[in-house]
Amino acid sequence: MKGGLAMSLSFLNNIEFRHLELISIEGAARIVFYFTVYSFIGWLLENSYSFVTKQIFFKENFLYGPFKPMYGFAPILLVYLISPKTHWAIVLFLCVAIPTIVEYVSGALLQKLFHKQWWDYSDTPLQLHGHICLPFSVCWGLLSLICLFSVHPVIASWYETIASYWGWIWSAVGLYFLADLVLAIRRHSLQELLTEEPTNPIQ
Repeated sequence: MKGGLAMSLSFLNNIEFRHLELISIEGAARIVFYFTVYSFIGWLLENSYSFVTKQIFFKENFLYGPFKPMYGFAPILLVYLISPKTHWAIVLFLCVAIPTIVEYVSGALLQKLFHKQWWDYSDTPLQLHGHICLPFSVCWGLLSLICLFSVHPVIASWYETIASYWGWIWSAVGLYFLADLVLAIRRHSLQELLTEEPTNPIQ
């Protein structure tokens, strides 16, 4: 009991310390960089999987650009919640839980707002509302471990190399994502309206 409490307190102290790093221009620029890179990697990963399983590379995307926001949010959360001092059990738990939660929330929101599912695990064992399933959660856990210990150190090194240049353009990249989101919401909202049956059809 004491060991678990100490582990939890250490984890919470680490979160508080790392959150302080975000309250700065440099911290925001770093997050936008990570989000951009991981969202693009996610787009490549999903389309490659689609090509292997369905022979279709350019599957339907919510945004206009080649980015998958889910793959941007999950790694950022993991990177800022986990440190070298984090207990291995918490690392394993977060590597499965964070991507799964992000995937479920994303799927539920998209279905609620646009009445459409961009992915559906209904035919997969141990699924929940078609948004998440245990087999893919295990895959996300493995990919998250690879990301934390193999991929992210490389990406962090890239950032340090281009940080001085990135400082000039990161705000424009952030505005690009905001514009893409607004346009995507407008597009999917119009598509929903066009597919709805008229309430008072002309006889």
